[in-house]
Amino acid sequence: MGRGIIAYGAYVPYWRLDRSKIAAAMGAGGGRGHRAVAGFDEDTTTMGVEAARNALRGSAVVPDAVLFSTANPAYMDKTNATAIHAALDLPQSSWAVDVGGAPRSSEAVWALASASRGTNLAIASDLRTGRPTSSDEAGGGDGAAAFVFAGDEEAAGSPVLCRWLGGAAATAEFTDRYRQPGDAFSRIWEERFGEQVYLPLANDAVERALTDAGVGLDDIDKIAIVGLHARAVRGLSRFAGDKLVPDLTGEIGNTGTAHAGVVLASMLDEAGPGETILLVHLADGATADVLRTTDAISDHTPFAPVRSQIDRGNDALDYNKFLTWRGFLDREPPRRPDPDRPGAPPAFRAEDWKYAFVGSRDRASGAIHLPPMRVSMEGGAVDDMERIRMADVLATIATFTVDRLAFSLSPPVVAVVIDYDGGGRFQAEMTDVDPGQVKIGDRVEMTFRRLYSAEGIHNYFWKARPAAG
Repeated sequence: MGRGIIAYGAYVPYWRLDRSKIAAAMGAGGGRGHRAVAGFDEDTTTMGVEAARNALRGSAVVPDAVLFSTANPAYMDKTNATAIHAALDLPQSSWAVDVGGAPRSSEAVWALASASRGTNLAIASDLRTGRPTSSDEAGGGDGAAAFVFAGDEEAAGSPVLCRWLGGAAATAEFTDRYRQPGDAFSRIWEERFGEQVYLPLANDAVERALTDAGVGLDDIDKIAIVGLHARAVRGLSRFAGDKLVPDLTGEIGNTGTAHAGVVLASMLDEAGPGETILLVHLADGATADVLRTTDAISDHTPFAPVRSQIDRGNDALDYNKFLTWRGFLDREPPRRPDPDRPGAPPAFRAEDWKYAFVGSRDRASGAIHLPPMRVSMEGGAVDDMERIRMADVLATIATFTVDRLAFSLSPPVVAVVIDYDGGGRFQAEMTDVDPGQVKIGDRVEMTFRRLYSAEGIHNYFWKARPAAG
């Protein structure tokens, strides 16, 4: 029967920027609708982790490879996929590699994951920005998407949900948008030129993709067209008619490298069995893919549907804070010493705890220790522990404090003491929350974030956030 998608997930950050706030503050730019905004403690790596967690939640699948794509990596000259691999608590034998550089690189991870043997996790993540008041600033968005590809014999009890029927790509060298290493934003050539180049390429790719898949346009149930060149996307969309699905840009913005994946995940959330999908991506050329859902999609319940994440967003973010998070507005920091650079040796020794959030459980008493301990707090047993991953366990706030002096790019810091379902207590920092709304007894879940960056090193760890639903 061949290979296909056996699991998928997307991640849309909690915060939204109402585009009208840009014009209200600057007298220019903005527009209607909202864009998704990664929090001050998020980057493309942390968003990739969250999308992958949504894809793998409740599944016994252990990926043989992690392929990560982004046009805005947290690190250069260091593989970002290894942090994702560690946060997912994958075995050392699983391969983790970056495939990056431009939004079109997302097509490479999907193709590699689909064509390679084994069970492969493909992740695309992006954090889009632009000059203040620019169309990129208002029209961009942040997010990530993850897909697990496997064959029927490799799916570990997870049936194939969607299969690739055929596709085609058209490539040309032309200057549309570009950004040199170190630049904070992209530059864009005149839009009419881009439209003139993209449309013939896209029409060619679509025609050859339909031929390759052995279907006609009348056989397609839904069509999605995405790309950072909005004018070309609108121009191409005319052929789709009433089969065109919303590209979500009005609600979350264009998430660049991740956007084709986010839109596809949204379509699969609502798809029925036997639906044929045409997905067209415009980026330095055009790629068209034809996919068809299987009967198994009707029994699949996504862990965090894209629509539920969009609806959960908070549009209370003000424009000045958005500029601060993006590094365009340098505010006076809290009157506390700057954080020290994390040490490489201790971080390596504590990888299970720091990245995978693995504690220890006393085999005799069942007591859970966070961080992991050698000596049990109940009974005193020594070196008689088993590892227990706590990243997906819900917890309840036992007490909390609001610290207005602690170092943070977005003060104040909300510190909570939380009790996990089934045992275990931990003091954590909260994120994605209004400090005035925190209450004892609130339910929280864990999320992978960046505590701070110092001397070029990102200090990743886990925070608590209000539990969905």
